[in-house]
Amino acid sequence: MKCPYCGTQGETQVVDTSPELNGGIRRRRECRHCQQRFTTLERPVIATPMLIKGDGERQEFDRDKLIRGIKVACAKRKVSMEAITTLVDSIEVHLQRFGEDEVPSQIVGDLVIQGLKELDPIAYIRYAIVYLKLDDLNAVRAETDKLLYEANMRVSSLE
Repeated sequence: MKCPYCGTQGETQVVDTSPELNGGIRRRRECRHCQQRFTTLERPVIATPMLIKGDGERQEFDRDKLIRGIKVACAKRKVSMEAITTLVDSIEVHLQRFGEDEVPSQIVGDLVIQGLKELDPIAYIRYAIVYLKLDDLNAVRAETDKLLYEANMRVSSLE
């Protein structure tokens, strides 16, 4: 392990270890050279399938890119980073369970849409504008009306 502060290689000591929600391990380390402490996250590397884009291009699943896209949709909303990470974790696990080498990228988009619909309706609409190519106000309004209808149906079924 290389110290992020002084760059010394292999002279760190594990001070504390705790499990992460996604099945990984969080380790608190201390550099023996500069005595600075830092945290590392370890998680198992399980192969995710290649994504086939609409134009036929193939891309590796990029967890960080997905987080960035969801964070943009959730900007200035009360959606915690933990909720975003949990959503991305569930999408990654879903992809891994396919057991395929390649899957259409649309699956990822559909899973994001579904997850954001449950997390935050405004973030959902923001993401849907780009993902569903809602290119005019009528299309956005139709999607918003559909979302409001679904919300009203859930409320009336609880009564």
